[in-house]
Amino acid sequence: MPLATPHASAISRRVAAISESATMAMDARAKELKARGEKVISFAAGEPDFPSPEVAVEAAIRACREPRAHHYTPAAGLPELRQAIAAKTRRDSRIQVEAENVLVTSGTKQAVAHAFTLLLDPGDEVLIPAPYWVTFPEAVALAGGVPVFVPSTEATGFRLSVDDLERQLTPRTKVLLFVSPSNPTGAVYGRDQMEVIGRWALERGLWVVSDEIYDRFTYDGAAFTSMPNVVPELASRTLCLNGVAKSYSMTGWRVGWMVGPKEAVSAAINLQSHVCGNISNVSQLAALAVLESGLESVEAMRATFAKRRRDILDHLASVPGFECPPPDGAFYVFPSVLGVLGRTIAGRKVATSADLATVLLEEAKLAVMPGEAFGAPGHIRLSYALADSELHEGMDRLRRLLS
Repeated sequence: MPLATPHASAISRRVAAISESATMAMDARAKELKARGEKVISFAAGEPDFPSPEVAVEAAIRACREPRAHHYTPAAGLPELRQAIAAKTRRDSRIQVEAENVLVTSGTKQAVAHAFTLLLDPGDEVLIPAPYWVTFPEAVALAGGVPVFVPSTEATGFRLSVDDLERQLTPRTKVLLFVSPSNPTGAVYGRDQMEVIGRWALERGLWVVSDEIYDRFTYDGAAFTSMPNVVPELASRTLCLNGVAKSYSMTGWRVGWMVGPKEAVSAAINLQSHVCGNISNVSQLAALAVLESGLESVEAMRATFAKRRRDILDHLASVPGFECPPPDGAFYVFPSVLGVLGRTIAGRKVATSADLATVLLEEAKLAVMPGEAFGAPGHIRLSYALADSELHEGMDRLRRLLS
């Protein structure tokens, strides 16, 4: 009997097509250089520089000694944590949900992956506002869907209109991804803007996946609003994604969640039961502790970010070739660097924002994210979630290199 012909590659086409996370790759490169003794300052990672709240640490220590945390628990998450997440969602997103509407996930990235796996059949299209977080198109493609980018510009504050969305609508469109506050631009939609878009999505029969991970970080009078609160009729077709990573500086604990209609969440629970069973019980109990502890640590961090936002905007205003609109939320700035492109810097021709990011890392030991990673060439993203001393030193290095 002849042997079966081996496949040319052991890796599936779907997985082989996935790009490495650009933000994590740049952050890893910066950490690698630091480990070698280089004095790298990283504006690349979307990670608060604060330690996790002490209440989380103490809860985790207690959890390690609790036998129940040593064994399997429900795939949907600990019942008391689901209840706390529902309470947090009612308070902050102002939508009426209960524990049965909540799935606890291993970070919000897993909630993103679950959402698109849950909603998409092969060929279904997802409208993705651009600039976009690097993981969104990859998660859509991995679920068999088709990412359809809807561009925005500085002229509209990186906010989309219904006309922008309508131009990209096709019979295959199934999902609108909505992000406010935005990574990478910091754009925040006003309530009236959100209602118009929500009504449009409702009329077109679309699902909405709402990324709300930066809900606690808004500035200068901007305010977070959840689309199902503005358009209640959309609640039965909306998945809201969030977690403790940003607001509580708990990126490494990997606790996120999905909130949505019971039928959809139940299907996602079935999915999770086969993907990972349940997430770390120690992390869940730490997340429960911070959600029940109030907002004091969150507000203190937001106040610090507000100051750093003012500082970095002041610095960037004096950098030749940079134009930076003030962001309304999150903890990023997204300046245009078109005024720099075409120059020769440190003996190197800088034709793209990716070239600029490379030169900044190699010549000034500054890690930034090029706009190409977010579908926005001609920009760079800088996080101001780093220590004040590093922020000021980094801006000094930037000015020296480009002046």
